[in-house]
Amino acid sequence: MSSRYIEIESLDNLTTLAAHDGVLQHYAFQCIDFGISPLAPTTTFDDCIFLGCNIPDDMQHRLRCNCIVFPCIDAPYKVFPAALYTADTLYEGYEPHDMQSYEHCYDALVYKHYLAKGKTAKDIKETLTRTLHDHSISDALHDVLAHYDERDVVAVMGGHSLLRTDECYRRVAQIARRLTEQGKLVVSGGGPGAMEATHLGAYMAHRPDSDLLHALQILAQAPSYKDAGWLSTAFDVIKTFPRQQETHDIGVPTWFYGHEPATPFAAHIAKYFDNSIREDGLLTIAKGGVIFAPGSAGTMQEIFQDAAQNHYETFGYASPMIFLDTQYWTAQTPVYPFLQELLSQGRYRNLILSLVDDVADAIEVLAAWRKLSV
Repeated sequence: MSSRYIEIESLDNLTTLAAHDGVLQHYAFQCIDFGISPLAPTTTFDDCIFLGCNIPDDMQHRLRCNCIVFPCIDAPYKVFPAALYTADTLYEGYEPHDMQSYEHCYDALVYKHYLAKGKTAKDIKETLTRTLHDHSISDALHDVLAHYDERDVVAVMGGHSLLRTDECYRRVAQIARRLTEQGKLVVSGGGPGAMEATHLGAYMAHRPDSDLLHALQILAQAPSYKDAGWLSTAFDVIKTFPRQQETHDIGVPTWFYGHEPATPFAAHIAKYFDNSIREDGLLTIAKGGVIFAPGSAGTMQEIFQDAAQNHYETFGYASPMIFLDTQYWTAQTPVYPFLQELLSQGRYRNLILSLVDDVADAIEVLAAWRKLSV
């Protein structure tokens, strides 16, 4: 048996097999309508997986008994998404200057259903479909990650309440822009605040400082995600500054915090139902280091979760933990000196700690570590 199934996620992918008149083995078909398939009517399937596919009656007998079939499941969301979400797919139905239209977009409809069924659903069909959805999102996420060296994936963690007008928001955006221009893949929790700043920076990669400043001025009209114009001003920036080059970054939000809209600046949006999978997965993929911007309870949890991964060298090595904003991390929320003390006592090992205020310093820490980790 093949150790890896070849994934077919669209009819375009399927056309590459159209001339194959025989047995197809070890394929995983995702959301394919075989009723309009270009495959030969005599094609037989051996050890294949069918996820949410339309399989006509006259094809059923050509599926050998070792095939696995997950049928189409009725749900208000895509149970087997073949790719990560984008701003276009997540906000389908939303018109930026019609606030009421948000209630009818894909993201809002899924969130309403999620709340109606319960964040911890008791309906076995609902728990199954959420699990299948999140599995598909993880699969699509790793399809994107496969194009990058794992040490070039850098996460930014920070609070959702960081205002767009805050100096730290601007610094996070500048850091993410620089990293993206260097070919790094920046990732975040995909929500507002420091997370949004991360994806704004990646979105504005290869543009001059004046364009980023202009974008920040547009966003300043709605500084908080609680402001009515938070989402529409983001789309105003996108309209004013179309993505200049094909850059990639990944936001990883969750419907668990569905009251916080996902940032539309992210090129790829891996939105999950299960927040625990999302949080652990985000730190797991950030093997190139984590930058911690100011944040509260959620950010604290991520700091110590990341520290444990580095302490145990869970993935074979430790990566940088960079704390942005000296005053915040040493006086207001003195996590940094606490970690230093635990490190000096031997309670933690392998932590690579840095405390920075400047954009250039954060970039240099990552560059120096990356050079040594080759």
